[in-house]
Amino acid sequence: MDFMRALRQRWRDADSLVCVGLDPEPPRFPVALRGGADAVFAFCRDIADVTAPYACAFKPQVAHFAALGAEHALGRLIVHLHAAHPGVPVILDAKRGDIGSTAAHYASEAFDRYAADAVTVNPYLGHDAVQPFLDRADRGVVILCRTSNPGAADLQDLPVQATDGRTRPLYQHVAETVARDWNVHGNCALVVGATWPAQLREVRAIVGDAMPLLVPGVGAQGGDVEAVVRQAKSADGTGLLVSSSRAILYASNGRDYAAAAAAAARELRDTINRFR
Repeated sequence: MDFMRALRQRWRDADSLVCVGLDPEPPRFPVALRGGADAVFAFCRDIADVTAPYACAFKPQVAHFAALGAEHALGRLIVHLHAAHPGVPVILDAKRGDIGSTAAHYASEAFDRYAADAVTVNPYLGHDAVQPFLDRADRGVVILCRTSNPGAADLQDLPVQATDGRTRPLYQHVAETVARDWNVHGNCALVVGATWPAQLREVRAIVGDAMPLLVPGVGAQGGDVEAVVRQAKSADGTGLLVSSSRAILYASNGRDYAAAAAAAARELRDTINRFR
């Protein structure tokens, strides 16, 4: 099953729009796990296993593993996710973007080495840098559009003139270009931060209901869940992957860390569903 069909089925089966981010930070692990030789894998596995009933997707973040020299743990984790929770798509949060020949290797890294169902990519080198990902029609390509960080406006809000003479912010041009020109296989999604609900509404209006939006920034970054859902859900009440990492992963650093993570994921799911 390809990424988009798996995601839509998961929205229905789990009745959830929650994307669980897996961003390991060993100093924040429970004391019982700290310093263990397999702590990164064990922690992420435990969190995934208890949050799976409330998740529409998992999103491991490459840098959190690579900085620890834990790429092998990331590979094992994705194998575990596919085996233990086969209905839950895995998005590799890598934000890749480079010239075409290098991009082809990044696409192979995401889809062949790690067997991810989707990957996040950066569009600012242009279409040829994203094409190797787009060509994998069965995999998802989640393209940065209007990110959740405070500095997003430095470049993403700059006015640009389109070929038809209209002037609009760059992020809107990205959304329109992806929807009109890049989404040939119907495998594209966009990243739009929860911290910008007005921009979420604008992007949804540009791309229509068929394109999913990955929405980081709730929880630790302070995005408002009600505003996100009301501004950006599709007509059928889906269309979103509302991503939360730290608020779920580190809900507790005690012996109850897994139970606390499950409770946080369930609470976020239920909060989202109140506004659908």
